[in-house]
Amino acid sequence: MAIVKSTAVAFLAAQAASAATLRAHRQLSFLDIAGYQPNSQVTDHAAIDLDQAALESQLALRTEESFDAAKQIYLEGGNSKSYAEIVLGTPLSGSIGKGAKIHGKNDEGKTITGKALDDYTSGTTQISVQYDTTDEQDVYVQCQVGALPKAKAGLENTVGCFSASGNLKIDGTEYPYSYNPLVDNNNARTISGFSTGAMKKMYSDCPGCPYVDYEYYYNYYGAFDYANQWVLSALDGSKTNFNNGNADFSKFSLVGRQEAAKKGTAYMNIFMYVIREWEDALDDCKENCINCNDDPVHAWDEGVAFYTGSMEGTDGSGDGKLLHGLADKRCTDFATCGTNADAKTGTAKVNYDLFDHFALGQHQLLVGNCAAARTTKEKIVDIMYIPLVQGTIRYAYKVAKLQGAEKEKAEGAVFAAAVLPRIAAANPNAAEKIYTSMKVGASSTDFHAVKSAFESTYRNLGITCKQVGGLWNDATGSYYEGASPCKDASTKANKGTTGIIVGSVFAGVAVIAVGFVLFMRRREIKGQPVFQTKQVDEGADMN
Repeated sequence: MAIVKSTAVAFLAAQAASAATLRAHRQLSFLDIAGYQPNSQVTDHAAIDLDQAALESQLALRTEESFDAAKQIYLEGGNSKSYAEIVLGTPLSGSIGKGAKIHGKNDEGKTITGKALDDYTSGTTQISVQYDTTDEQDVYVQCQVGALPKAKAGLENTVGCFSASGNLKIDGTEYPYSYNPLVDNNNARTISGFSTGAMKKMYSDCPGCPYVDYEYYYNYYGAFDYANQWVLSALDGSKTNFNNGNADFSKFSLVGRQEAAKKGTAYMNIFMYVIREWEDALDDCKENCINCNDDPVHAWDEGVAFYTGSMEGTDGSGDGKLLHGLADKRCTDFATCGTNADAKTGTAKVNYDLFDHFALGQHQLLVGNCAAARTTKEKIVDIMYIPLVQGTIRYAYKVAKLQGAEKEKAEGAVFAAAVLPRIAAANPNAAEKIYTSMKVGASSTDFHAVKSAFESTYRNLGITCKQVGGLWNDATGSYYEGASPCKDASTKANKGTTGIIVGSVFAGVAVIAVGFVLFMRRREIKGQPVFQTKQVDEGADMN
């Protein structure tokens, strides 16, 4: 027992020491993302939800013209990784590298800064300049164009764009240029790109490829860009051509196609790319190295930014369009809000758990505990599936029991499409039962078959009946008939007194360690860091 105790004390001492070292080199100037404190600038990444919002605003008009505008925003973007395609009046006098600083002016004569989007050789006359972004989410960039002008709704912002003509200063040399601000300001990050680039980034060209969750989806649909194909088919009113899970959107009017498209972009395209960012962080993580994991931490921060978006605000009280917002909506339907997953309103228990894991995973990466960070990532991904399960169950009930019409049928179909590959990996028969009831054009929907099929996979998915909850009826103050939470199987094991003691001690240590990380996070948020960084006088000897 003394050995166990001394080991636990040593573990906590090591955690405190690593935290002190970590605190000494961290930058604490980045604004929170719904309570999560990023260690890098990801404001431009979080802004992908502005594309989602713009796309949704066009779909809501329900005209063929507005659907076309939504499609262009989906394909071309407008708010993330903005850059200008510039034609120089005189060729570059020398080569410039990717990231080289470039300065110009806007229409008001104010200086606009950017960087070369790629490498360019001497003699080049056309270059792409990515606009600089700031740490302030509200003004992260002031050139937002892309496909937004095609909506003809004033969605674009050109205040921070280069003026149509003038001079750019590159490596100390002035170059005359010209371009069309409403045509040649584009975006290198788009919602469609999250799916069209998936094969290389998640299946073939990454150190950890193929990523486990992405492979579930590729194996099921048989298409590397399955999410992109789903969204385009919904926008166009056409058929998909998958190995499994096909949808014929010609059976829907604009009402159904709207739901299938807007939920597909958020819960299929973005969902998988969020996971990809954390996998990328783990690919690059260097074990037991505190000062060499900034890139993995940046990728981890990007994943949180894509999960949350910019519209949730610094404390998560905003009305977001992405996965954070989905979790909060579903918790009100399933009475799983609050820290105990028993409230009807507020922040989802899913989000409370995820953001604790986000903070823990970031810390593990920063101190080079790569193996632990991978375990944390796996727990995160398990939890992320819960709102998709809830969404499918909810609309199965609406269609089967509450006379749900095309809108509800489309919502059920897209929620099912977003989670079916994971269910199929756990239980192919369960996936088939769900698909039969929830697919586009289903002849009937069997709610109880859908619910029981999902429940048969919970253990494999790493989730519980309590986490999913039951479909709540506000009018009656009780669960809908037949939609109560299932019962989690009790676990009984007698592993001996010693095992219980050892397990309890280390469980307690782990809880304390996690709590210590979260305590540090909250203290830093309040401007009261646990470990103060010693300031070095400017005149001090640095040798």
